[in-house]
Amino acid sequence: MTALVNNLFNQVDNSIYSNAMTFMRQPLSFDPLMSDADVVVLGLPFDMATSGRSGARMGPTAIRQASVNLAWETKKYPWTFSLFDHLRVVDAGDLVYSTGDADEFTLKVEDATTQLLNANKTILALGGDHFVTLPLLRAYKKKFGKMALIHFDAHTDTYNNGSRYDHGTMFYHAPNEGLIDKEHSIQIGIRTNYKSQNHGFKVIDAMQANDDSVEQIVQTIKQTIGDLPVYLTFDIDCLDPAFAPGTGTPVCGGLSSDKVLKILRALAGINLVGMDVVEVAPAYDSAEITALAAATIGVELLHLWTVKHKSPL
Repeated sequence: MTALVNNLFNQVDNSIYSNAMTFMRQPLSFDPLMSDADVVVLGLPFDMATSGRSGARMGPTAIRQASVNLAWETKKYPWTFSLFDHLRVVDAGDLVYSTGDADEFTLKVEDATTQLLNANKTILALGGDHFVTLPLLRAYKKKFGKMALIHFDAHTDTYNNGSRYDHGTMFYHAPNEGLIDKEHSIQIGIRTNYKSQNHGFKVIDAMQANDDSVEQIVQTIKQTIGDLPVYLTFDIDCLDPAFAPGTGTPVCGGLSSDKVLKILRALAGINLVGMDVVEVAPAYDSAEITALAAATIGVELLHLWTVKHKSPL
């Protein structure tokens, strides 16, 4: 009887909702620094910097839950290799901070990221509102120096609103702090107002992105970033609300999930060093389609990192 009971627990299987609270059913680790992981999934449940609808603090949980719909596929179509045969991933759960303390959160994100990078790991961060990218970039700068930024979004997030915590100001502060090189950075999917004069970033707005071919877009991205280390940040509102309604500041006229996935896959080979997916607000989602899109994008980013750093092809 004891043996039978023991067999009921501590098992990993292929049923869809087993181990559903970790990203892609990968192992949960509360000590990721001592793990053998190449990539640590870290949830950043923060939405105190939102200017629209709040709720992105629940994003990491929703993305993890949706990711189990992808976990059964040993090779993610159309990739030709099995991701987890080449890549070691652990899920470290969500960053813990004192409720309502944005200062503490910001410092803890930078500290945790710095420690993980110093342990020769990288992070797939799951937001949370887009402010979380700023402390992440501060940590990555310490290891990689100035980086190129690939930024998918409906908004440029380069607004100087005067607030220390605002999810529309990160890419005003990041170049001013020397974290990213604007001349080698690019924003895709923009469809809200910004000051184009002296903007500095290359922009492929949503209208152009919808009209241009994937090949044209990818060529422009690669020409812009050059050989610099790349941090890729994906705000889910880059997608049209038809594909991602569950976000705080949805804007019509965005990209389709199909086009975004094709662009990401065609970026294989870039020197990707860091990545995040942000702004999923599940309270406004429908049938988990936003969370599923975010989880799928996260998996694509893991493939991109693996292609560059593990050479599976």
